[in-house]
Amino acid sequence: MNKMVKRTREKAFGFVSIHEPRPKPREVGVTEIRGPYYTSISYGYLKDLLSDWGEYVDGYKFAGGSMRLLTREKVRKIIQICHDYDVYVSTGGFVERVIVQGSKTVDDYLKECKTLGFDVVEVSSGLAPIPLEDKVEIVKQVQRLGMRAKPEVSLMIGAGAGTHVVGYEEEMKMRDFNDFVREIEMHLDAGAHMIMVESEGITEDLPPEKWRKGVITKLVDKFGYKTFMFEASDPPVFKWYLKTFGRNVNLFIDHSQIVEFMAWKTGLWGDRSIWQGKKLSYRSERFVSR
Repeated sequence: MNKMVKRTREKAFGFVSIHEPRPKPREVGVTEIRGPYYTSISYGYLKDLLSDWGEYVDGYKFAGGSMRLLTREKVRKIIQICHDYDVYVSTGGFVERVIVQGSKTVDDYLKECKTLGFDVVEVSSGLAPIPLEDKVEIVKQVQRLGMRAKPEVSLMIGAGAGTHVVGYEEEMKMRDFNDFVREIEMHLDAGAHMIMVESEGITEDLPPEKWRKGVITKLVDKFGYKTFMFEASDPPVFKWYLKTFGRNVNLFIDHSQIVEFMAWKTGLWGDRSIWQGKKLSYRSERFVSR
């Protein structure tokens, strides 16, 4: 390899040890970022983001059906930019909006996803009470079309799409844990490659002392953490997941958080354990050599 080319690929300050992530494609330690929803994302921003940080990004998710607001050509362009950086593209949970118009529209939607170049179809029902058997059939249909199905499961009934659930104890209904597990098992039996765990009812809008950590621990104990991608769109939440389950946990974060997230994930910055038990002293080489 040309020495100049090799030098440009070397990381700055490479002598400082960090936990470098394994190369893509990754089966564990998968990081998916949110695309346009709370903020729009221009082509230039996306290309620059992935040019600098794409090494650390595995997936890109259109949230809230945002692709419906764009032309096919623009959706294809976004997908192509992601693919240029070995980043898969997910539909987000748009199917629960599509199903309002019936089964034929769902089939048309899945075919369009395939035509446009989506890699992953998320199958969610946070806001829509879709029967479990129907969700499983959608998972199977996604796979028949040659895409990967990623069902989203939620502990809270009737929440999703960034619903603010402060005071949910009085307004929202929580699912029985065994029912939660049954849905996961049915999706896995149908061949789903990964399960997305919705944050509402677990961490979202809740102070840390009220997070339902026990639910996550029980899921991991039963299925292993590699089965899941956990929604962790707030820095305190993704830091807890990293500290609890390690660097190979699969997490969904906001695109704006990728640098802070990787600083924590690689042991570059922020985590106090970096300094614990270390001898911290300095004497210059010039002084020592005398």
